[in-house]
Amino acid sequence: MLVQERRNQLMELVRTRRFASLPELAEALAVSESTIRRDLDYLEDQGTAKRIHGGVLYSGIAPKLAHFDIRQPMRLEQKRAIAARAAELIEPGDTILLDGGSTTYELARLLVGWPVHVVTNSLPVANLFAADAISDLVMIGGNICPRTGVAQGPHADAMLASIRVRKTILSVAAVNDEGFFNNNCLLVATERAMMKAADQVIVVVDSSKFGHQSLTHLCGLGGVDCLVVDNGIPEDWRSKVLAAGVKLLVAGPTDNA
Repeated sequence: MLVQERRNQLMELVRTRRFASLPELAEALAVSESTIRRDLDYLEDQGTAKRIHGGVLYSGIAPKLAHFDIRQPMRLEQKRAIAARAAELIEPGDTILLDGGSTTYELARLLVGWPVHVVTNSLPVANLFAADAISDLVMIGGNICPRTGVAQGPHADAMLASIRVRKTILSVAAVNDEGFFNNNCLLVATERAMMKAADQVIVVVDSSKFGHQSLTHLCGLGGVDCLVVDNGIPEDWRSKVLAAGVKLLVAGPTDNA
């Protein structure tokens, strides 16, 4: 069997079973567990599977969302570094609220298999946790944006007004001296409701977003508690963030925050 053919079959097994152990997969494909481990490493790098203790979970994106699929691979190395640093802020038993940003999605992938309570308005994020017996999932309803799979609007805002979480984690489209921005008016209103629901607000954003502006203003620089960014952030922006009273975490080998 060709390697890619085997990996395709492996992916289909994981997708249909949602969770499978390594011995089960090795038996089904008549290969060794070491071969399965190598193939799972490949699938995990592709973002379609998640290794946890005892086996592997399906973490593919469903349904297919054009805007999400285009943006997710962009600056993926930086997004994954940011996600890994942000994961250090999450504790077992935390109740966390995740929006539908591409960097937030990378964080969500790392949290599959953790004992956390996840609240989200994102179909791709919810899909990661739907078959995870370790975590608890609450899906925020509302008007679904067909490009991103994110629930937003007055119904989402009303549901958010009735809940409380320890941490809200948001992605943004731009950061400048006025603060944080996103490119959808309905989404920004929903994200403001997410911020009000939380004890702590964390923004995850890659350094390419700094010095730019998007359609709708979310909040000022000091309107969040913590900012997690990759090590491409310029020194002047590090100073501005800290001067605004925001905790700054920088992901990468030059991390010194």
